[in-house]
Amino acid sequence: MRSKTIVFLASLVLMGGMFSTGPGEANAQNPNGAVFVMSNAAENNQIDAYVRHADGSLQADGVFSTGGDGSGGTVDPLHSQGSLVLSNDHQLLFAVNAGSGTVSSFAVHASTLTLLGTEPSGGTTPSALAQNGNLLYVLNSGGDGNVSGFHVAPGGRLKPIENSTRDLSGNTTSPTSLAISPNGRFLVVTESATNNIDVFRIYPDGSLSDVRVDPSSGVTPFGAKFAPDGVVIVANNTSGAGTVSSYDLQWDGSLKVLSAAVPSLGSGTCWNVIAPDGRYTYTANANTSNLSGFAIGRQGTLTPLGATIVAANPPGSTNIDTAISEDGKFIYTLNGGSGNIGVFSVAADGSVTFLTTVGGLPPAGGLNGIAAY
Repeated sequence: MRSKTIVFLASLVLMGGMFSTGPGEANAQNPNGAVFVMSNAAENNQIDAYVRHADGSLQADGVFSTGGDGSGGTVDPLHSQGSLVLSNDHQLLFAVNAGSGTVSSFAVHASTLTLLGTEPSGGTTPSALAQNGNLLYVLNSGGDGNVSGFHVAPGGRLKPIENSTRDLSGNTTSPTSLAISPNGRFLVVTESATNNIDVFRIYPDGSLSDVRVDPSSGVTPFGAKFAPDGVVIVANNTSGAGTVSSYDLQWDGSLKVLSAAVPSLGSGTCWNVIAPDGRYTYTANANTSNLSGFAIGRQGTLTPLGATIVAANPPGSTNIDTAISEDGKFIYTLNGGSGNIGVFSVAADGSVTFLTTVGGLPPAGGLNGIAAY
């Protein structure tokens, strides 16, 4: 079901007045991109914004309130991938507020954010998001877990979609991530407690079918991403030794295994990113504070890059989430243990080099969510 379909994001009207504690002066000099990190604070959840320079370095450039509350906690309290996501054209940013049960939307101008509004998430403890075109779905991890959908209006505000709230496969699923297929027709959810991968068909009005359940080929599926050609890549947090799997999503919603469970040679393999050109995927291994790399073949199979471990953060970093720049030249990890951002460069052959860390975030302070363009 690999598709080259180009999705269209409705044009938006940027609203004036920013909610920031910083000056935002670096925007005008730096058109290269930005990185955003979510505090997930139990009171007054906030987004830290950074200008991304041409060499990948970051400059802090403001703190923005989400208008809601996070969960608080220490390291990886949301147990999820995708709690903070940018729209395809990086003009909108979406964040979960796990403590207040809402989703926030922002207009993005360089590294400046304008809060557009917050909406109830359609469940309890929202923990992850997925966006494609004018559709946004939220994963609610409270209770047995569910998913719920929104239309993204031209102004960037969220409107709940009727008949889009669906339960997952059963009880105590511990869901961790969700992803929308490139053609916008399927929604995939990983369940770490059941070793299941759920698939929902997305109807033209944004409503969802009942769940179809497929077994994961790797133990403890965590982070799911779609490659540009429609291949599903899943990082598996297998106890003691992580793996990564790839699947072809069939038209009936079933998953055909392409690579069953390729060892990451790291521990705590939970999060992954895919290069914009679809040639490589990288996993963040939290327990070993490093990254694993894999080439994605023409048929969607995975082959380790070099010795598999392609780069590492300083010991004790506990990189719990990761993002890749729009040009594919830089990877950023959210280091929840040490309270900083890891910065890595990516070469044309897929090799990765650790550059530096950018500090100033609270160590073991409940950080969750990183997005970049």
